[in-house]
Amino acid sequence: MLGSVLLAASRSDSIRRVVSAAPVTRPVVDRYIAGERLDQALTTVRSLTDQGLEVTIDHLGEDVTDRTEALRARDAYLALAEALGREGLGKRAEMSVKLSAFGQALPGGDDIAYANVLPVVEAAAEAGTTVTLDMEDHTTVDSTLAILAKLRERFPATGAVLQSCLYRTEDDCRALAGEGSRVRLVKGAYKEPASVAHQDKREVDRAYVRCLRILMAGKGYPMVASHDPRMVAIAQELARRSGRKPDEYEFQMLYGIRGAEQRRLTAEGHRMRVYVPYGTDWYGYFMRRLAERPANLLFFLRSLTTRN
Repeated sequence: MLGSVLLAASRSDSIRRVVSAAPVTRPVVDRYIAGERLDQALTTVRSLTDQGLEVTIDHLGEDVTDRTEALRARDAYLALAEALGREGLGKRAEMSVKLSAFGQALPGGDDIAYANVLPVVEAAAEAGTTVTLDMEDHTTVDSTLAILAKLRERFPATGAVLQSCLYRTEDDCRALAGEGSRVRLVKGAYKEPASVAHQDKREVDRAYVRCLRILMAGKGYPMVASHDPRMVAIAQELARRSGRKPDEYEFQMLYGIRGAEQRRLTAEGHRMRVYVPYGTDWYGYFMRRLAERPANLLFFLRSLTTRN
C-alpha cells in the first residue's frame, strides 16, 4: 500500500515541490543520483569503472509534453555520447534512455521520439557504445518496442527493458530472445492496474524466473537487473544450465544500492553493470527508489523530523 502511494506521488507536481524544497532531501538524493551535471556523472563513472564495474548512464527526465524539452533531452544525450567517446569510456559505459523524455507522449509521439533518439543511437555507435531503451508504464510498451525494432534494423545492439510484473512480458521475452538481442529484465517500478499486471509480489517474482528461463535459453544477451539475492542465484544457475559463459550475460544494479554485492559479483568474474542516473529532473526516479525500499523511506522521513 505504501509503495503504491509513493508511486502515485512520483507524478504529483505539488508533492514534487514540497520534497524538492525540503533541506534534507539533497543528502538522500545524493545516495542515488550521480550529480546534476555531466562532469559530476563522469567522475562517478570513472570511479566505478576503475573498480572493474561497467555502467549504463541515464540523463534523468520523463513525461515530456513540450517539443523543446524533448530536444533538450536529445542534446543532453548527444553531449554524453561525445564525452564517453572523448574519455575512451565507450567499452565500459552505455546509455539508457526513456522515450517519454524524447516526446513519446506528444501527438505523433512515436515519430517524434524516433527522430530524437536516432541521432543519440548514432552518436553512441560512433563513441563505441550503445543504447538501451528503458521501459515505462504499460501504456508505452507497444510504442517502445516498435521504435526498438526500427532502431535495430541499423543498430542491432540497441537494447530494451522488459518488466516481469506485466502479464505480456513472457511473450515479449520470447520475441526478443533471438540472436543479438539485448534485454534487461526488471520486476517493474510503476503502479500498474490488475488488468495488465500481477499485483502480488510473489507472482511478480515467479514471472521474473519464468522470463529469465526464456532469455537464458534463447540466443540473445540477458541483462539480469535485480538486487534480490534469490534472483541473482537463480540467474547463475539458469546460466549454468544453459551453458552460458560469464561474458554471455550480465547483472545490473542501481547506483547507491548493494555496492558491496556489486563488487563481490565482479570479483567472482561476473559482468556487473551499474545504472547511473544524473541530472536535475531527479524527482520521479527518487520517489520510485523510496517506493522499492521501505528502509530508504524511513531514513528520509526520520531526516525530515529531526532536522530543521
